[in-house]
Amino acid sequence: MGANRRPILFVSYAESGLLNPLLVLAGELSRREVPDLWFATDEKARGDIAAAAVGSPVEFASLGDTVSQMSAVTWDDETYAEVTQRSRFKAHRAVIKHSFAPESRIEKYRSLEKVVEEIQPALMVIESMCQFGYELAITKGIPFVLGVPFVPSNVLTSHVPFAKSYTPSGFPVPHSGLPGNMTLRQRIENQLFRVRTLGMFMTSSVRKVVEEDNRIRKELGIAPEARQMMARIDHAEQVLCYSVPELDYPFPMHEKMRLVGTMVPPLPQAPDDDEVSEWLSAQKSVVYMGFGTITRLTREEVASLVEVARRLDAEGHQVLWKLPREQQELLPPAEELPANLRIESWVPSQLDVLAHPNVKVFFTHAGGNGYHEGLYFGKPLVVRPLWVDCDDQAIRGQDFGVSLTLDRPETVDTEDVLDKITRVLDEPSFTERAEHFAGLLRDAGGRTAAADLLLGLPALATD
Repeated sequence: MGANRRPILFVSYAESGLLNPLLVLAGELSRREVPDLWFATDEKARGDIAAAAVGSPVEFASLGDTVSQMSAVTWDDETYAEVTQRSRFKAHRAVIKHSFAPESRIEKYRSLEKVVEEIQPALMVIESMCQFGYELAITKGIPFVLGVPFVPSNVLTSHVPFAKSYTPSGFPVPHSGLPGNMTLRQRIENQLFRVRTLGMFMTSSVRKVVEEDNRIRKELGIAPEARQMMARIDHAEQVLCYSVPELDYPFPMHEKMRLVGTMVPPLPQAPDDDEVSEWLSAQKSVVYMGFGTITRLTREEVASLVEVARRLDAEGHQVLWKLPREQQELLPPAEELPANLRIESWVPSQLDVLAHPNVKVFFTHAGGNGYHEGLYFGKPLVVRPLWVDCDDQAIRGQDFGVSLTLDRPETVDTEDVLDKITRVLDEPSFTERAEHFAGLLRDAGGRTAAADLLLGLPALATD
């Protein structure tokens, strides 16, 4: 390897909500003709990595097929019901139960280890949920940057009592969906959330998994310091968070945290998508409904949303609904659909849709990317939170005046949805607040600021 080579290796799961921000960052570096860019992820994302290379090459390093425990889109319906139930703690517990599978990391860790041996990266950029990625970086002593698609407190707050945490005592626990200003009952609930999480790891069934985890860590040669509660923060060179401080409850920000705002590529992202863009331009007011890649709707919920669209027609609003093809079989016959409803199995660019001035409201599950993308374009939100971090973003959005959350998110009640959409459409304060945060997110610099920060790190310095 040449003395002046400084390879950068991106590492992520292949889930779009985790992968996409790093693709934007890799694309920005490619646009700047930065050499020796690599991206390690599952085989199914090979095409996405190829598309990120708009200047210098972004080489794909396959980590093999997707492992079910690491991919929520592959979970069966019973597991999906468990992880999306409305008891926030039970849903949190179910996510841990289904994703804490130490043996599933073995193949990924070893595959990444081979990639690292071949590439010898000067720097790794690792998505925050990719445990095997930052464990390997810490073990091998490779400088790394952590990428975070959630609000910053999500990775700085401990889930259990008595553990290291970089937010104040009493701060809302991630996945609890609790507000910053809590009632006495909510403060007790917040503490119980931590205690119950700790208690879960003391049960005999989970202790066996922990013992297996310890055995596998030893077998793989993972350094003990990689297991520390805040290892991914403490050992990172920097933590890139795709948010701004004002979209989280206030706390002293960690010195490594760099808040760069929403990661958005140059637009239009899909310049050839004339059909959808022309349709949007022909409307006056559009409600965009998009619930990510994990949400699974029932026939009754689909029927309720069709009725919502029908009743919005009377008020002069159009509805664009991104509904996966496999769920479109739940729709009523085409002749029974309202004329103001346009359904797409996939929009080439959700960002292009949200950027359109005729889109007035974003009805979303409030995942980390969707939440920040909607606000980046000044769109107020109506939220049906799906799981874990979605509840945290939903309560912050409501507290900051940019969104309303369904009263009954465990279902899709027509009156409930219609009430929230109508209020957000009719009350100017929601749009005004969303546009305020749009300015903050844009000023944070996004992909440009993130790329500048990476390229300024000592690990990439050349003689």
